[in-house]
Amino acid sequence: MSDVSVDIPEAFQFLLEPHRYKSAYGGRGRGASWSFARVLLTLASYQKKRILCTREYQNSIKDSVYKVLCDQIDELNLNPYYNINKTEIFSKIGSEFIFKGLQHPLEIKSIEGIDVVWLEEAQNVSEESWRFLIPTIRKDNSEIWLSWNTGEEKDPTYQRFVINKPPDCVSKLLTFKDNPFFPETLRKEMEHCRRVDRDAYLHIWEGQPLRQSEALVFKGKYVIEDFEAPDGIRFYYGGDWGFANDPTALIRCFIVGNDLYIDHEACGTGVEFEEIPQLFDTIPGSRDNLIIADSARPETISYVKRQGFIIRACRKSAGAQVKTTKIGFVRDGISFLRKFDKIHIHSRCKHTRDEFDHYSFKTDKKTGEVLPILLDSFNHCIDSLRYALEELIQSTETDWESIINT
Repeated sequence: MSDVSVDIPEAFQFLLEPHRYKSAYGGRGRGASWSFARVLLTLASYQKKRILCTREYQNSIKDSVYKVLCDQIDELNLNPYYNINKTEIFSKIGSEFIFKGLQHPLEIKSIEGIDVVWLEEAQNVSEESWRFLIPTIRKDNSEIWLSWNTGEEKDPTYQRFVINKPPDCVSKLLTFKDNPFFPETLRKEMEHCRRVDRDAYLHIWEGQPLRQSEALVFKGKYVIEDFEAPDGIRFYYGGDWGFANDPTALIRCFIVGNDLYIDHEACGTGVEFEEIPQLFDTIPGSRDNLIIADSARPETISYVKRQGFIIRACRKSAGAQVKTTKIGFVRDGISFLRKFDKIHIHSRCKHTRDEFDHYSFKTDKKTGEVLPILLDSFNHCIDSLRYALEELIQSTETDWESIINT
């Protein structure tokens, strides 16, 4: 390893110390995933380790930290020390990285001699999973590593590793300020969030616990999880255009029974006109299916169409009634979304989750009473979702049933 230089931010140096529990939680952009990957890859290249990489729901290798590890092997020029196949990573001295989801406890129990468990997005780990996992990892000097964004204070992970820390546990609150490599793209998103909603900024970027308010539009209506789209399902695509420092977004969703699933998002702040096709191409099938987009930018729709996308504007009335029609369209869309039994948001759709966590009605500043007025913030992915489902929102109930079953 003498010819390899590995740069680990100072805030993550504690990962090199021996502790039973190592927890890095907080806000977005702190560089936790690649810092964890760098330390583990370095250790496993000269010490034989069996490392389990897991999360609450991990249905395929795509849902795991496999790609993060592979990218860091390339970035650090560690290729001579590792063999990579489609489902596992091995070091030349016998270390192995294994990828299993906590929803398969029997498979994890069958793995002997685990030295390190890396739990990515550990804020989603249930109390039941913690009770199973901790006694399962019982090899002498074995360690449990957690990388996670702060959720609610009542979450099992927050309670276990912040409020009631176990013995030999280092749990550090970290933010983008601890990341010397914080990218400019995320900085634009952070500044936008700080400008439009101070409370949301404190949660998303400063890592303060989320406090669910009665003013939240979708409180109790959504879950964050990993899932796969069924074969042959119909996908819906919706896009929203960024103005000035607002984000541009594209959403893909589908419907099963009376549940809505959001499985892909593309979202970026400060996206230039000519960069939109590249952003949209990150979503599977975006060039092969109809995209319904915000009608406020016809020149953008025309440009995207010329780049090979099938796209049209959402249908809104023009003229003097635009403002009234837009408000009604938003309300109809929100009412429609709330009629689903549950809205499932894939864990990779981080911007969509942020919006569902914070999209709110106004409250009276004196009385705290929730008012029937929607705040115009944290709604770009949600607007995209409404556009995607426009034909269902505007149809009758009978038509809706016939459309979603085609």
